[in-house]
Amino acid sequence: MKKFLKVSLLITSAFTILAGCTDTPPDATEKQPVAVENKPPDNEIFIYTVYPAFYAKEEIWERQVGQHLKKKFPNLTFKHVQWDNPGRQYKDLIAAGTVPDIIIDNARMNLQRYILKNDLQYDMTDLIKKYNFDTSALNPAAMTQMKNVTPEGKIYGLPFQMSDFVLFYNKDIFDKFGVDYPKDGMTYDEIYELAKKLTRVEGENTYKGYQQHPGLYMSYNQLSLSPLSLTEDKAELNTPGWKKQVDNLRRFYEIPANQFTSVDDFPKGKMAMSVHVSEKIVQWYEQNKNLNFDIAAMPSFADAPGVKAQPNMYAAYITKQSTKKDQAFQVIQYLLSEEMQINFAKEGIIGPLQTPKVQEAFGKNLPQMQGKHTQAIFYGKNAMPPAARAAGLTYIDVPVHGVFQPLIFGESKDSVTALRMVEESSTKGIQTEKAAK
Repeated sequence: MKKFLKVSLLITSAFTILAGCTDTPPDATEKQPVAVENKPPDNEIFIYTVYPAFYAKEEIWERQVGQHLKKKFPNLTFKHVQWDNPGRQYKDLIAAGTVPDIIIDNARMNLQRYILKNDLQYDMTDLIKKYNFDTSALNPAAMTQMKNVTPEGKIYGLPFQMSDFVLFYNKDIFDKFGVDYPKDGMTYDEIYELAKKLTRVEGENTYKGYQQHPGLYMSYNQLSLSPLSLTEDKAELNTPGWKKQVDNLRRFYEIPANQFTSVDDFPKGKMAMSVHVSEKIVQWYEQNKNLNFDIAAMPSFADAPGVKAQPNMYAAYITKQSTKKDQAFQVIQYLLSEEMQINFAKEGIIGPLQTPKVQEAFGKNLPQMQGKHTQAIFYGKNAMPPAARAAGLTYIDVPVHGVFQPLIFGESKDSVTALRMVEESSTKGIQTEKAAK
């Protein structure tokens, strides 16, 4: 039992920190009163970043974004604040009356928890038309996610940066056991066969064939499933689609000696394959420079070939309170231009604009990515997000990662029971949320 609790906490906390878009700033979600705004200079654009978290380092922001904005807009000044500073969380800025012009944050939970709950949202549709911005050039699934926030298709934000999942593989382990390397376009069934061949116990060494984080796998699922009913105020997990999703990954952790530990154990050199975000190319190289690895596209379902995870991304929002919406939109438009998307790509950042020039530039400034099959990042297409829920329904963050806790840590519950447990607790959570309102 102690072991179960320990590992259960591990999977829950890991889900919170693994990918940039999956966690939220540690401040209250209650709607805050907006104070009288302290009037900034007329030519100042205030940009507030919550994610990506690396913009907490001002030198990274300046190198990747700030210097380019100053050159492009010499008549504007830019103020950048990152939430990872004392007194700079949403509630602090709102209470001080310093509402940003532009917010960059994740495109799922934080839009609901912070931007909508604090009445900061602004529909950018008219500005998109006014400046003839071609949203069709952006990643279709990413753009659909932004439109599906409301049933009316209001666009509160535009995709800014993405954090796609890829399949990492250890060449030395494949060579050791005489198994061919994985390729782009492989299905889960094919990867499962590889995992069985590569999961070995040799003396004190255990080689795990495959690891994929259950929480992220469920949250950004490739079957476009919603954990919330689209028409009623309830959770909706006890369905054939969700069971298919669960059973697909569950079988990997039922391979003897391939129990779930952590996708982040890959750099230790005893894991053949691991699915994680593309940023790990650099991070894992730095952790173990002797690691002989490469990447391929993440596996897909046999009946949905080439379909990878739903967009795991950050978006750029203009606030309702901004008095400089036109200038703010022109700034966002420039950030999404091919010129800037190439600049981001050189830094190893996936953007929503994926033209051939952008793809060719990917990772050029990063020596850690040289020689890696980075085109795997752009293979296939992202799964479409679920459709918009009906107006007036209550949002809660359904803990889909909890489905796997009783399945892979020894409690021997079946998939349907595990799904029903999370569904029932989440539906109760919705009722509690409604009662609180």
